[in-house]
Amino acid sequence: MKMIESMLFDSPGNQNTSHCIEMVVKHVKAHGRKHVVVASTSGKTAMAFHKGLAGTGANLVVVTHSIGFKEPGHDEFDPEIRNQLRRSRVPVHTGTILTHSLEKSLMDSFRGIYPGYLIANTLRRFGEGTKVALEIVMESCDAGLVPENQEVLGVGGTYRGSDTVLLIRSKPSKRFLEMDVLEILARPRGRGN
Repeated sequence: MKMIESMLFDSPGNQNTSHCIEMVVKHVKAHGRKHVVVASTSGKTAMAFHKGLAGTGANLVVVTHSIGFKEPGHDEFDPEIRNQLRRSRVPVHTGTILTHSLEKSLMDSFRGIYPGYLIANTLRRFGEGTKVALEIVMESCDAGLVPENQEVLGVGGTYRGSDTVLLIRSKPSKRFLEMDVLEILARPRGRGN
């Protein structure tokens, strides 16, 4: 029987980021994982993973919120960090959150609930980071930044930082129902407030 090392944090949040980085680096080195996809709103988490993964040979992909997610025309990602990552050839994907934008607009206008939100809220039962990790791997696959059918480390979090690391068989959003979570390497206990 194969035993998988994993971490269960007391609570979700930024305080778990350094432990997630340690877990990802250890897993990349031990298993030769080539692809790591990390969610980052401001860029701080992206830079922390970039520094942590230096020299491992892993392909880091960073996924941010879309422009205007928080307020019209606003990019939450620090432009200097974006430039530093580009100079290091780390792709930064800024796109639409798969379970959010169009359906949120319809929900706000017509007061209904739509499939993407049902999926998002179902995934949130396992924590916000679980939902995020799955979304960003699909978004990266959709954008051609991660190949399909690869074992990819998806790293998400709750509010800020990272608190969830999943080993996922990558699929584009069109094949969401074929996506597999192969291992849960880190996650918080509970979902926070």
